[in-house]
Amino acid sequence: EVQLVESGGGLVQAGGSLRLSCAASGFTGDDYAIGWFRQAPGKEREGVSCMSSKDGHTYYPRSVKGRFTISSDNAKKMVYLEMNGLKPEDTAVYTCGADEPYNRNSGLCQYDYWGQGTQVTVSS
Repeated sequence: EVQLVESGGGLVQAGGSLRLSCAASGFTGDDYAIGWFRQAPGKEREGVSCMSSKDGHTYYPRSVKGRFTISSDNAKKMVYLEMNGLKPEDTAVYTCGADEPYNRNSGLCQYDYWGQGTQVTVSS
C-alpha cells in the first residue's frame, strides 16, 4: 500500500521559502500521480501541485503558480515542494497525496492516498 510521510513545515516570514519533503513508498509501478495539497482553517482542501509520473505534467492553481514547484528524486523515493514568495494566505496544513494508477480522478487532483500533513505558517 502506498505510504506517504511529509516533513519540512514550519513558521516563516512572508516572502520567505520552505521546502517540504514527502517520503513515498509502496508504489507497485511507475504509473501514478503524486502531489501536494493544503487545507486552511475554514477552507476546502485544494491541490497546489499535482503531477503525473507518466509524462511529468504538473498542474498548479493560479494561487501558487510561479511560486511553488514540485520535484522528485526517484532514487531517494522522495517528492518535494519548493515554496517561494510565501504569503500569509499560504498558511495551511500541507499534505502529500498520491494516486495509483493514474486515472481520471488523478487528472482532477483527486487522490486516494494521503500522508498525515505538515503545518506551514506564514507570518506577516
